[in-house]
Amino acid sequence: MVKPGDVVVVSFTGAVLTKGRPMVVVSSSIYHKERPDVIVGLLTTNIAAATSGTDFVLHDWKQAGLQRPSAFRTYLGMEGQSGLRVIGHLSDRDWQGVVAAVRGALG
Repeated sequence: MVKPGDVVVVSFTGAVLTKGRPMVVVSSSIYHKERPDVIVGLLTTNIAAATSGTDFVLHDWKQAGLQRPSAFRTYLGMEGQSGLRVIGHLSDRDWQGVVAAVRGALG
């Protein structure tokens, strides 16, 4: 079972094509026990554009299993739990930054 803060690879449908991209699990363990899906948030390597109060530039991106500097953007989606491939987990300080970004977006 995935955990909050896990970095997973998701098949993401963009404007032109579908590709596997990293996302972070933002839903809680309670949610995962009761539902077959997870809530994920977007990770991007376009850190220059991560300037909103609902964005967060990751400090420990290598530790999270990412290959390049990355940022979290509060662009949320739903994915089924089955078939998600976990590639890493956010550090505590990065997780706290992601939580603050989501709280800022949701109020």
